[in-house]
Amino acid sequence: MARQDARNIVVTGGGTGIGFEVARRFVDLGERVVIVGRRRSVLERAAVELGPDVTPLACDLADPDDVEAALASLPAQVDVLVNNAGSRETPMGAGPHAVLARWRGDFERNVLTAVLLTESIRDRLTPGTGRVITVSSIAALRGAGSYGAAKASLHAWNHFLAAQLGASGITANIVAPGTVSGTEFFGPRLDEAEVSRRAARTLLGRIGEPGEVAGAVVFLASEDARFITGEILHCNGGELLGR
Repeated sequence: MARQDARNIVVTGGGTGIGFEVARRFVDLGERVVIVGRRRSVLERAAVELGPDVTPLACDLADPDDVEAALASLPAQVDVLVNNAGSRETPMGAGPHAVLARWRGDFERNVLTAVLLTESIRDRLTPGTGRVITVSSIAALRGAGSYGAAKASLHAWNHFLAAQLGASGITANIVAPGTVSGTEFFGPRLDEAEVSRRAARTLLGRIGEPGEVAGAVVFLASEDARFITGEILHCNGGELLGR
């Protein structure tokens, strides 16, 4: 049950994986949560599992008309926005049309999904205590074609956003996970051999779990993180250091 002084939390991509665990952590803290994503049935199942303080909202966040239509269903005041929605789809082929589809698709799914919603609700962010937390990827630093370039764009945008929001006392930060199990991102590619290969690249000898990334997100949304902004919090088990 939400606390009397509960914050309003919006989590995109909240139906599965990292986003679902982020929503769960906030619910456990007694907050009110809206989970946003494209697949209504997935969101509704997640909301049932998470409890009565979670509201599902179906929206294609890369479509400005869809975002505009969704605004009426979002809280009038948003205390924490978690931009977690994103995916990677690689069209086959090497010709210019396939390259365009790949780069445009990754930009739309990973950059516009964050930027369009954030810009649309900027005036709803709570002055003094508002938080914007965007989930990026180790791919932004390691390099991964169009997907890595899209995630790196979020880093540059976050620096700009933090500077804009700072005067209002609102923070904007990035969480950049490494390989994480229990998500839809890798699909069948993350078999036992691939898990072992990726685990060996970390200092901890294992890949991450969605709840561990969610913990980093919840920390940045907390009062303890009120003086942290414009930063990238790496959550990769030591797979990549010093960036």
